[in-house]
Amino acid sequence: METIYCQGCGIRIQTTAKNQPGYTPASSMTKENILCQRCFRLKHYNEIQDVAITDDDFLKMVSSIRDTSGLVVHVVDIFDVAGSLIKALPRIVGNKSILLVGNKVDLLPKSVNTRKLLQWLRAQAKQMGVNVADACLISSTKGHGISELAETMEQFRNGDNVYIVGTTNVGKSTFINRLIKESTGYRDVITTSYFPGTTLGFIEIPLDNHSALIDTPGIVNKEQMAHYISAKDLKLITPNKEIKPRVYQLNDGQTLFFGGLARLDFIKGDKQSFVCYFSNQVSIHRTKLEKADELFENHLGELLTPPSMESIDQIPPMISDTFRIDAGKYDIVFPGLGWVSILGDGATVTAHRPKGVAVSIRQSFN
Repeated sequence: METIYCQGCGIRIQTTAKNQPGYTPASSMTKENILCQRCFRLKHYNEIQDVAITDDDFLKMVSSIRDTSGLVVHVVDIFDVAGSLIKALPRIVGNKSILLVGNKVDLLPKSVNTRKLLQWLRAQAKQMGVNVADACLISSTKGHGISELAETMEQFRNGDNVYIVGTTNVGKSTFINRLIKESTGYRDVITTSYFPGTTLGFIEIPLDNHSALIDTPGIVNKEQMAHYISAKDLKLITPNKEIKPRVYQLNDGQTLFFGGLARLDFIKGDKQSFVCYFSNQVSIHRTKLEKADELFENHLGELLTPPSMESIDQIPPMISDTFRIDAGKYDIVFPGLGWVSILGDGATVTAHRPKGVAVSIRQSFN
């Protein structure tokens, strides 16, 4: 069978795997100029679609930009920083300035201190070996912070290309669409003219006569909660409007379940408030610690949902970490799902999560 390449980005065309790079419907194969689905939607609907790609494939792909000049804009999900911050980014992109962009700020409760959030983002990046030139908070869906980000990009790019990188499910494509709409100075740039990528999976949108905004495919990170649940469950755990904090007064010896995807045991400490920040659609169930294992075994996928009964087999076995919290207010973070704020004073808690998804502790933003 003849090998056909996309006329837009140059990727090899395939008709079997809809969510993989190069996909186009079989019915399109008779056309004279064949585009992959991603390029077709870019050309005809002014939309950038995310494409999943493995870390190894991305490494090969970006080798062409490692030795060029330019600014890297790394988009992360502020609800899943551990799963969406690319640890190997400096090695991947070379000696370039990195601008860290925390997306989905519109979904945070108004009580969250964004200054503390930015400080924490920078600290997380540094801890993972990613030194950033600056950090910004945005909402790609609502447009919050986009104009400020555009100014910061201009400050750091020095007239060079801007490379947009990120894992899947961080809202990178929505971000690029919003940035094109509000920041390039071009109107309907994509629908009036088509700008092919320079290498497989890259798409260029001109910023001026000498530089471009370059979209790169989303990297798949298996540490993200999203990869262990169904698409239906992912919609439930992903906030689509401002989170409403839910407060529970707990005595030691009590447990909170967050659907059936995570659990927090209050092992020891004085009675206190546990403030829960999860998607409004995730059910939270309180029970006695002594009954928690039995409840999980008998009611996963029913009372404890998500996951649904149809997707419980996708969930890895649960493992746990125990934290002792001294004086101060701290968050127990379940990446990709949410977090729980508690006041320390010698409290001991045990956090349960699917194997492969890491739980962490941080000083509270509130």
